Amino acid sequence: MAQDSVNRAEPEAATGYTQKKAFVAKDYMVVTANPYASWAGRNIIEKGGSAIDAAVAVQAMLTLVEPQSSGIGGGAFILYWDNKSQTLHTYDGRETAPANVNSHWFMNGTKPMKWIDAVVGGKSVGVPGVMKALEMAQNEFGHLAWKDLFNDAINTADKGFRVSKRLADLVALNYHPGLKKFPASASYFYPSGKPLSEGFIRKNRPLARTLLQIARQGADYMYKGRLAEKIVKEVNSSKINPGSMTEQDFAAYKAIKRDPVCGMYREFSVCGMAPPSSGGINVYQILKMLERHDLSQIELLSAEFIHLFSQASALAYADREQFIADSDFTNLPFAALINTAYLNRRSQDVRLNKRWRQVRAGRPYADAKIGIGMSVEQPNTSHLTIVDKEGNAVSMTTSIEFMFGSGLMVEGFLLNNQLTDFSFQPSKDRYQVLNKVEPRKRPRSAMSPTMVFNDKGQLEVLVGSPGGSRIVSYVAQTLIGVLDYDLNIQQAINLPKVTNRNDYTALEKGTGLEKLEPALIQRGHKVRVMDLNSGLHGIEIRNGKLVGGADPRREGIAVGR
Repeated sequence: MAQDSVNRAEPEAATGYTQKKAFVAKDYMVVTANPYASWAGRNIIEKGGSAIDAAVAVQAMLTLVEPQSSGIGGGAFILYWDNKSQTLHTYDGRETAPANVNSHWFMNGTKPMKWIDAVVGGKSVGVPGVMKALEMAQNEFGHLAWKDLFNDAINTADKGFRVSKRLADLVALNYHPGLKKFPASASYFYPSGKPLSEGFIRKNRPLARTLLQIARQGADYMYKGRLAEKIVKEVNSSKINPGSMTEQDFAAYKAIKRDPVCGMYREFSVCGMAPPSSGGINVYQILKMLERHDLSQIELLSAEFIHLFSQASALAYADREQFIADSDFTNLPFAALINTAYLNRRSQDVRLNKRWRQVRAGRPYADAKIGIGMSVEQPNTSHLTIVDKEGNAVSMTTSIEFMFGSGLMVEGFLLNNQLTDFSFQPSKDRYQVLNKVEPRKRPRSAMSPTMVFNDKGQLEVLVGSPGGSRIVSYVAQTLIGVLDYDLNIQQAINLPKVTNRNDYTALEKGTGLEKLEPALIQRGHKVRVMDLNSGLHGIEIRNGKLVGGADPRREGIAVGR
């Protein structure tokens, strides 16, 4: 990594967007997907709050201003760096399946439901976890009182916020098959029967009341009070795909503190989230399988680079589909997937002189008989990164899954559809699929909140992204841009995107990558040129400076002082 992470040569960036420049601060920084949320986080830190205090305020505000992506009706994975003790903590706030589900939950006889049909209504809703995870972390590392973290969101919900272009465009798309079919969401997003318009002042007083009670009573207001009762009723009485949730499902929910997934890439320690997130494992796998190549001697985003990156990515995604699920429900230690000897063997298939081909999962577990599952993850998530005045930091990815989640709205917020992240088919070729639906289980996720530390153990980079199953690729590519090519975090985020999920090589539409299609086809790639709507947010810490990056493909900003 270069010594000056701010003033580096500007690489080719994605076209079609207003490119953003790195934001530099000295004392603290907040980078989120919406200006309202970034400023809410900033206000908390200015009042003496910690990074996790700010994260609570940010999530509350995102529930209001970015309802299509995340909210208190969803789940999250949180990385928290305690700078005083030099310790990384990770919190699992992923949703859980109700106790009444079974492995055939999304099956119609012998055939799985169509994913788009399963999304709508109560059947897809998991017990939300984000507020429990935030409360657990804030109890440990918060500086301010919990009740004081919601004021900005409550006031803005009461007085109204200006609808952003992104929210207006997504409502106008009419893509969610259920949003107009449920009275609460229909009246909120289509006032007088018309979609919300950009600049419209949208009030959400039911959400203001909900957040006020969570501020006063804690997260238990959602899990043991009247709100849990209302959510259960909405899920089970849905006129489309009714669910089978109980108040006991809410009362039994617990956020889990897990050990981080960490490994060495060159001189850096790269850390992420453990299962049910696949992100910590798969991001590291991609990096480690590329380590034998001196990437700095290969032109960034050349056909040669994309060829190597796509090979490593395909290998990681093959392992993901077969071996990664909620580790509380499997007997397989995930450490085998990041074992150096195992990844060295896998990396032998990452070569410039080898044609690209679809690959099988490796054999990290002797004699394991496991079916290959398939799950669909949609790119409607949010990521936030925060560094406070004391150097404490948060990298948090939060989601309700599909845009506008299940379409069900309760007391001003949308409910997730995260159960569709499970494999619909419980078995494949007579073998059980690890990511099948089970009671109280957490569905696998590609969310990849990440932190990178230098050889002295100091935090240098924190980053993450929305993007469904493509998140892993977005984060890995960005880290390579910073760690191998000496780009600052904003330059790396701006780069045209490429992904390969062991299926085809996707090149970002409207960028210089399009011209590489013939060269990649000659190397065996199936190529698709398409929109790749990442939403990366990151902070780089170098030479006493905080350098912030926000994805030009979305509306996020970095703020600080």
